[in-house]
Amino acid sequence: MQSETDHPRIVRVLLVEDNPHVAELITDGATLQLGIGAIPDATLDALHVRRELRVWSEMISDGVMKLDRAGVLAEDVLTTSFAAGTTELYEWLAGNRRVVFCRTEKTNDPAIIARQPAMTSVNAALQVDLFAQANASYVRGRIYSGFGGQTDFVVGALHSAGGHAVIALPSWHAATGSTIVARLDSPATSFQHSYVVTEHGAAAIWGQAQPEQAVELIAKAAAPAAREELQEQARGLF
Repeated sequence: MQSETDHPRIVRVLLVEDNPHVAELITDGATLQLGIGAIPDATLDALHVRRELRVWSEMISDGVMKLDRAGVLAEDVLTTSFAAGTTELYEWLAGNRRVVFCRTEKTNDPAIIARQPAMTSVNAALQVDLFAQANASYVRGRIYSGFGGQTDFVVGALHSAGGHAVIALPSWHAATGSTIVARLDSPATSFQHSYVVTEHGAAAIWGQAQPEQAVELIAKAAAPAAREELQEQARGLF
């Protein structure tokens, strides 16, 4: 078994109190897709001031249950393909007719996702480069995780009226340095996102030319310690 030093779980350091930026991008009436882990949990915990939210997600966890109990969700069905969480979550799901479980062929169909109002997908990544390409699968050249429905929901959200595709990650990890890099050295999982978000801010990506994307990423998402080197690398790239 590999240690966490060998395979660092980069996304876990994005904490609720350090990063309100993802939640700020989610408006009243939006439809949510969030997975499991520190980033979706942090985002869901920060959404209790929103109203009339909907859920269309490959999976759900305890955070969705808490939103429902807080009166944040619209009186509508919650569509997902599977759930994972606490015993309390499973008890809430038992006999709950508001939650509809479908095959992933339906929940992850980009055409159906695009029909959801203000579809907002929030997915994690391990690295993002200055071309706004996200790596959600590889650490040091080795497979760390499958990317699940990320690509489906990014495409669907970008085609939804008022939708956004958000990639969230910490700006720095002790074992690997800056998570905003000049160019990925591994295959890209997804690209053409609406925003890339770290604890430092939200970089607006959609509709920008590549040099402007790089400026946004360096100024608003990269760790301050990495910005000077990234600026030099950007001059070489663009």
